[in-house]
Amino acid sequence: MKPIEDVLYDLVFPMVEEQKSLSVQRLPSLDENEIVLTIFAESDDIARLIGRQGFMAQAIRQTMSIGSRIMDRRLNIKFESY
Repeated sequence: MKPIEDVLYDLVFPMVEEQKSLSVQRLPSLDENEIVLTIFAESDDIARLIGRQGFMAQAIRQTMSIGSRIMDRRLNIKFESY
């Protein structure tokens, strides 16, 4: 099975212009039933990934939540710019 951070990376990779600056990291969480993933990219790309009124970010979170349901964990996706 492919790690969930690689799946998220593959999902957002075609959506960014500065593909070399894109990274997805799994951060530690105090709750063992929660997975925290952070997308790091240039500020223009982060704005594109969040979208108007957060619609794109919501779509990314919904798509990724399918895999987290199989693992019986909550998924928290954050967006950070360099």
